[in-house]
This record gives sequence, structure tokens and C-alpha cells, in this order.
Amino acid sequence: MFIQTESTPNPRTLKFLPGRDVLGRGSRDYANADAAGDSPLAQALFGIDGVERVYLGSDFLSVTKADPIEWPHLKPHVLAAIMDHYTAGRPAVLEAGEESGEGDAVYEGEAAEIVREIKEIIEARVRPAVARDGGDITFHSWDGDSGIVRLNMRGSCAGCPSSALTLKQGIENMLRHYVPEVNGVEQVV
Repeated sequence: MFIQTESTPNPRTLKFLPGRDVLGRGSRDYANADAAGDSPLAQALFGIDGVERVYLGSDFLSVTKADPIEWPHLKPHVLAAIMDHYTAGRPAVLEAGEESGEGDAVYEGEAAEIVREIKEIIEARVRPAVARDGGDITFHSWDGDSGIVRLNMRGSCAGCPSSALTLKQGIENMLRHYVPEVNGVEQVV
């Protein structure tokens, strides 16, 4: 089994491509080992000293390391855990389903149309771009009164030093251009 590795804009995160589906569809973001109860793959990775966060995408996974650990020391252990997981034939997650990350708000009328436009732009233009860097950005909520869109940042995007710049100069400008009702974009923490 050959596992390709790519750097990401976040120096603490590497993207791993095992050459097969990880989730196939959807994504899961695990901020710590306690949250990884439904994922044998994430649990195996959190068992490695220095792994701080694990993100599972459709055909890749991103691993974020703790600051004092260097990638040359950690990467072989991560590669071995991924290889062991797949050669044993274990599933990436025990229960099917996608983690949506969306808030519980229900939108009606004009707000529903605006939210639909925002989601279409995020799905078509934003998510494919950030997935190339080992991350994901999903819609969380829309505040029609203030014009603020709230987004979830996952994978290499979570905690990335350049994520604030991406959010403000990239995504906010794009959404404001296509959806005039948008006045700003914020990250859900």
C-alpha cells in the first residue's frame, strides 16, 4: 500500500492520501481522542504521542500535530497506523452518516433563498479548494439582521495561521460579491 503525503498551508498539519476511500462521502473532524469513539482509524492515530487533531475526508485524512513534536519524528508512526488500519480491513468509522456541522436554525422565505445561495457557493467554490489543502469549510448559520455568515473550519483549516486571511479576504469577498446581503463572515469556534 502506498500512502501519498502532502503539506498543507498549516505547518502543523499534513494531508495523507491512502489511495482509497477514507469516508467516501462526508467528513468527520475529531478535535481530541475523546471525540473519536466512532472511528477506529482516528483512535489509532490519537494513540500516537503528538497527534492533536484528526480530520477524515472523502479520500484523504489530515493529521495535526502538537507543537513540540516535529514531522520527521511523527510521520512514520502516522503512516504505519494508517497502513495497519487498512491492511486489517477496519472501517474508518463504525456508523455511517455525515457530520453536518450546521446549526439548528430553519430558514424561511427570503432568508431560505439567501442561505441556499450561500451553501451553493460554499459547496461549488470553497470546499473543493480547501479540500486540496487537507481541510474543509462548512456552513453553520446565517444572521439575516447583521448579514453575518458563520462557518465551521475543519481539518487543516482549524487552527491554521492563514485561516483568518482565507476567511476574510477569500471567502467573505466571494460571498459578498455573489450574495449582496452578506456583510461579513465569521468562524464558529
